[in-house]
Amino acid sequence: MNLFGHKANQLARSFTKKLNEKISPLGLYASQWGIILYLYEKKQCTQIELSQYLGVEAPTITRTLARMEEMGWVIREAGNDKRERHIKLTEKACDMFPQWYQAANNIEIEAINDIDKDELEIFNNILEKMRKNLD
Repeated sequence: MNLFGHKANQLARSFTKKLNEKISPLGLYASQWGIILYLYEKKQCTQIELSQYLGVEAPTITRTLARMEEMGWVIREAGNDKRERHIKLTEKACDMFPQWYQAANNIEIEAINDIDKDELEIFNNILEKMRKNLD
């Protein structure tokens, strides 16, 4: 039986579990890591953009960002209208980013151990095609 979605979900759960083991001692959780990574690359975005990127409902993003704001990782600022909020990382989060990134990267290295470059390229292409098929 080829249940590719189930296998992908199990892989994601394994990554999430390992990531939480490595970054929770650093004050961050896997659900927050995606936000940190996106903001680090983009510098700033709206909550709507973040919600769409992560494929998460707006109320979930709002709650997560509120927790992250309390922890001093993000700043939420008013946008062009009352409903729009711009989010960016704090200096504290930017200072912690290299440690979080290293922890996440170590898990990636562990996961791709003994998989050659060509196989990884094929795997990445397949993942992209599957994601596009579902969008």
